[in-house]
This record gives sequence, structure tokens and C-alpha cells, in this order.
Amino acid sequence: MLTPTLRLMIRLVLRRNLQDTGVIPKTATDNYYLVAALESHMSDLDEKQLLLYAQMANLIKMILPSVEVDLREITENFSKLSCNAHSICDDQLRPLGTGLYPVISIINHSCSPNSVLVFEGRIAVVRAMQPIHKGDEILISYIEIAATTETRQEYLKQYFFTCSCLRCIKNPLEERKENAILEGYRCKDHKCIGYLFYEAKEKKFTCQVCGLSRDEYEINRIAKEVSTKCASLASTVNPSEASLLYRNLELLELKLFHPHSIKLLQTRETLLKILMELNDWRGALTYCWLTIPVYQTFSTDINAHY
Repeated sequence: MLTPTLRLMIRLVLRRNLQDTGVIPKTATDNYYLVAALESHMSDLDEKQLLLYAQMANLIKMILPSVEVDLREITENFSKLSCNAHSICDDQLRPLGTGLYPVISIINHSCSPNSVLVFEGRIAVVRAMQPIHKGDEILISYIEIAATTETRQEYLKQYFFTCSCLRCIKNPLEERKENAILEGYRCKDHKCIGYLFYEAKEKKFTCQVCGLSRDEYEINRIAKEVSTKCASLASTVNPSEASLLYRNLELLELKLFHPHSIKLLQTRETLLKILMELNDWRGALTYCWLTIPVYQTFSTDINAHY
């Protein structure tokens, strides 16, 4: 079976052929030569990756023997797909395939985007998440923004650039605060959404908002319970059973992690998918709303996405 990337390249080659021969028209947004303007980053690839793309180009030539194929061009196009193509998902977040949208591919990245890319069937739509004034740049995120700066920069290596948005160049104290929110623990007072810094001498985590502390031993005890609970999920197949187990995990994580932590977010996103699978749309919507505060931390008005 052909991979989504190979299928996309075959469609791209055939579309170019049909447009060049005048069988189908070229438009401002549907024009093969828009692909030519995209970055390929061929010079940044290692020999192993270049060889793989060259082999894939030869495979395209074998699949389309009656079509004139420029192997060098196809090789370069595979490189362009790797950093410009998008995974298309349905309204239940299930992957449908891979698409290339050259106009959208020129939109720059930010870890604090003002817009978001969504799909309505095969149609790609860029939605504003906050008011965008005339002259302001439209920015989307190429990656998951609920991540620390170190993790985001690692994700972005596949696009061959280093992000220098405001989130990525913040001062060390703000960096430590963001890490404590995304990967740290919650305040002892559950009404407080403060973030905790570790104090090695006293072996405790202290809230930087209200001043309450949590003992390292208590944190480790609950963390061990969470780890045990996660291990029990590995063998779960039945969606109804999985829903119950993940809800129990969520309750345990609520005692441990910051309300905007990545761990809690991931558990809730898993529950969201399970509930959609069970056709529990009211429950799924509840968890959808519970994920929003995490993203609001990094975007002025994430509600526009929903």
C-alpha cells in the first residue's frame, strides 16, 4: 500500500502534467509552480535522507511510466513535503491523509500564534484567534504549543529554523515559571493556581503566589501512584473501561500536577477522543473546554478556535 506522502506526490505530478497540457486550469491558489517557491532545505539534509528521497523519486517514476518525470525535481519535492505538508484530520481529530497547501505554507510560525490552521474536509482554513489589525503578520504554530521552550525548539528542528518569538526569548525567570506550570506541580491550596519552585535545601516545593509548600516525599508518593496507574492503562482496549480508568487517572493527576500541566492536558485530550469514540458528545465537549485554559496561557483569545 502506498504511503500518504507517495500518494500526495503522485497527485502532484499528475496535476502538474494536466495543468501544463491545459487539461485543467491554473489559478492563483491552484498552480503547480507555487510549489517551486517553497523551501526544500536540500542543503541541510544528510546523505542518508537525500538517498531516501532519491529512491522515492525513482519509485514515482516506476508507478507513472507514461508520465515524464524529472527525478531531481521530484527528489527536491519530497524534501519540500517533509517541511511544508500538513496532516489533514476530520472533525473528530482522526487523520485522513496528507495535503500540500503552498499558500498556507508561506505563513510563518510563532509559539504564540494569532491564528490556527483547521480543516473542513479537504479545505484548509486559517482562523484568527484574536483581532488582527491591518499590517499585522498572520502567524500559526507548526507544532504543539503546550510545551517548554526546549521541547518546542526540538520539535522545530524538522523545519530547519530556530524560533525567536517572544516565548522563546523570554528571560530566565519567566522561562522557569513556564516550565513550572507546564511540567511542575500544583499548589497545596487547590483554590490557588500558583506555580511551584523546588527548594533543594528544604526538600520542598514552594508556591510562588501564596507561599504554601509541598513536601518532596508527598510529591513522590503521589507521583508513584500516577506511574502505577499509567502502567495499568497499557493493556486497556475497551473504550468504556478506558474511559473509567482515565477518569481515575485524571483525579489522581489533579492532586499532583499544575492545572495547566502537559500531563493533565494529555490525559484530558485522551479522554476527549475516547468519549467521541463512545459518541458521548456532551462529555467530549466538557473535556474540550477543560483543555482551553492551557492554550489560553500562550494565546490572547483561544476561544475563536472553538
